[in-house]
Amino acid sequence: MKTERRYQGIPVSPGIARATAFVYRPDEETPPLHPITESEVDTEIKRLDEALMLTRRQILELQERVAESVGANDASIFDAHLLVVEDDVLVEEIRKRIRLDLCNAEHAFHVVAHRYTKSFSELDDPYLRERAIDIHDVTRRVIHNLMGRHTGLLAGLSAPHVVIAQNLTPSDTAQMNRDFTLGFATELGGKTSHTAIMARSLNIPAIVGLHDISKDIENGAELLLDGYSGLLIVDPCKETLYKYGELQAEKTRVETELGELRESASTTKDGRHVILSANIELPDDVELVRKSGAEGVGLFRTEFLYINRPTLPTEEEQYIAYKTVSEGVKPHCVIFRTLDLGGDKLDDHLTRVDEENPFLGWRAIRLCLERKDIFKTQLRAILRASTDGNLKIMYPMISGLSELRKANEILDECRAELRSEGKPFDENIEVGMMIEVPSAALIADLFAREVKFFSLGTNDLVQYTLAVDRTNGHIAHLYEPTHPAVLRLIKHVVEAAHNNGIWTGVCGEMGGDILLTPLLIGLGVDELSAGSAAIPRVKRAVRSLDFQYCHNLAVEALRMDTPAAVLASCEEAARAHYPELL
Repeated sequence: MKTERRYQGIPVSPGIARATAFVYRPDEETPPLHPITESEVDTEIKRLDEALMLTRRQILELQERVAESVGANDASIFDAHLLVVEDDVLVEEIRKRIRLDLCNAEHAFHVVAHRYTKSFSELDDPYLRERAIDIHDVTRRVIHNLMGRHTGLLAGLSAPHVVIAQNLTPSDTAQMNRDFTLGFATELGGKTSHTAIMARSLNIPAIVGLHDISKDIENGAELLLDGYSGLLIVDPCKETLYKYGELQAEKTRVETELGELRESASTTKDGRHVILSANIELPDDVELVRKSGAEGVGLFRTEFLYINRPTLPTEEEQYIAYKTVSEGVKPHCVIFRTLDLGGDKLDDHLTRVDEENPFLGWRAIRLCLERKDIFKTQLRAILRASTDGNLKIMYPMISGLSELRKANEILDECRAELRSEGKPFDENIEVGMMIEVPSAALIADLFAREVKFFSLGTNDLVQYTLAVDRTNGHIAHLYEPTHPAVLRLIKHVVEAAHNNGIWTGVCGEMGGDILLTPLLIGLGVDELSAGSAAIPRVKRAVRSLDFQYCHNLAVEALRMDTPAAVLASCEEAARAHYPELL
């Protein structure tokens, strides 16, 4: 008899899968260096161009297949891949390396692309950091085309499997034989990776963050994958199989009920309405907002219009994007967060600033106030798109009043310019700010006199308050959203807002965590903004709760002295009111 083994990872796509393991080990060795002569340079550059053309055709075919199977929104993931093969700056740098180093095309491509991938992988923002996977995906495809290799291992599965891998690129995920890929588990990746997005779109249960799992599991091992809790079970016993059979039936029933909540209000049983908004990155995501039943967009991450491209987006380009989102969510509102990137993240557009600690350096509003040209272009575009009256502006990373006032001065300049040009905009557009720096939280009463709303960026607020890099695996256990210091800051911000007649939302990960929903409601938060997929579950949680109960829970939580005690209290509350969601 084999002994049952359990591995805990990060759940990124819900569902339960039972099948044998297929351990995916793609060919990843560095392409060899082959010195060439001056006379062979043109031949190598021609090989490069042909490989890029072939790669582009393959990506378009893949995109078409995904669009047919799961829809155009999810197929748009491959737009970033097309931008890589069409990036003139990147391609010209590879050609230059071929000429100067007199080396073969695949080696030159690997060297240049590896540097790009490394730069992205070192960024602070988890979403941007995971864009390195997109560049890696395209790099692997181009190099395989140059070397004449086939990349379709996963498409050839002929029996049901749970795929185990160190990592899976979006191309890997899209090419999976859906009849025989029942789930997958990887060592790398996060909830915001394109691979995770694809898994949810394809309705494939998935887990990430299982360190060294591809080394511990052999092909053919019996697996049970729980995409709800992030648990991977090897050689499950009879009792475990029976338990999960019952769980699967219950989950199917719950998911059906959640789908019926789209048109219902997110109001507690005793009548307190909590606004539920969606966090999105691209105009194409608007359809997901509608399907989820969200009340508009609580966070539009505008920086995604700036990455994976050789030039800055123009005012007209941004205006069209913002107008598309505005019209798509009417009559609800959309909040546009102004550019939230660091100087180290815009190498193609700005003079690089070498910083020992860029995460505490030249980023977000600090960058925008110094690069006024970039900031004004964006603000003008947002203002021009605001004519329907359902847009709001939100500044990120504000740490002091002088930054807020300077940003508003630039906004006023943009208003004056548009008036003189005869271009219409919403004269009453509301301006708010992110609270993600402890200094801002502590003087929230001062800020509340000069803005219309607050949005708590809890991801950064937690890591800055606790001095914990949330991307550092060695200290990840210290990243605790239920830390008493964090709760006191949230309570202080909410009270400062309400005392001055403005509202407060949460747009970080805490906003979509149903374990923390009772606590946030009890602390007085007015709005919760989360990924579209989380909206139905949060709505079900809100509708199952009583505000007075949540208030009492928060009062007790604020008296507790450890994060673990607070979390245990929250979990008890969640299990008492909506155990079926857990």
